[in-house]
Amino acid sequence: MKIGTWNVNSIRTRQPHVIDWLNTNSVDALCLQETKVIDQDFPKSPFEELGYHVYIYGQKAYNGVAIFSRQPLEDVTTGFTPIVGESLAEEFDEQKRVITGVCNGVRIVNLYVPNGSSVGSEKYDYKLRWFKVLKQYLTKFLDESNQELCICGDFNIALEDKDIYNPKSKENHIMSSPLEREALQDILSLGLKDAFRKFTSQGGYFSWWDYRSGGFQRNRGWRIDHHYLTPKLYKKAVKCTIDIEPRKLTKPSDHAPVIVEF
Repeated sequence: MKIGTWNVNSIRTRQPHVIDWLNTNSVDALCLQETKVIDQDFPKSPFEELGYHVYIYGQKAYNGVAIFSRQPLEDVTTGFTPIVGESLAEEFDEQKRVITGVCNGVRIVNLYVPNGSSVGSEKYDYKLRWFKVLKQYLTKFLDESNQELCICGDFNIALEDKDIYNPKSKENHIMSSPLEREALQDILSLGLKDAFRKFTSQGGYFSWWDYRSGGFQRNRGWRIDHHYLTPKLYKKAVKCTIDIEPRKLTKPSDHAPVIVEF
């Protein structure tokens, strides 16, 4: 079983790239972030013609998540609300960032974590509070089912210094500040492990490169797109790779797909 995650930075702009990628990469499920389109305008049919079932949760111009699956998903929900309740989740479900469903017995949780803008800003505080709701959301699944979880997406956090091309002076930088890393570590304390780090402990592997200043050409990247797995699924993982080829294309997404295989 293969599961991919890819922040496409607009599915309508990147539609040909995603179609080409799916034609050359046989994945059982592909999780997308930053689809940037309302549900009724999502280009579903080209992906259905490739044999995928399409599940979407979007909004205009910002955010948005989707899962393409070879097999129909079971128990699909969108947003935090169905799991943790409206009173806790209402503020956070105004932005479309969470979709989940069960594929071949594995619960896939696809996330687009808030960026946070800048350390100390209102958006930064929102990001930290969003993580607190995420922990309650994931705890519900872990406590109430025997399913294995693959929690993937754009986390907008480089967990370790080796996940950044140059970590110097990044302790007060968005996506690498101590409070953000602590928030993500708190999620991992639920028993989750980083699939990519099962296969390499080395730095220099990135999934996002800024469009500016030749970020990709100079490999000035960050590893912020992740697959986090529950223990049994982590043991079954046989590969986790970052495919940088789509980042070489004309007008690409600034992110590359990350694929885990069991």
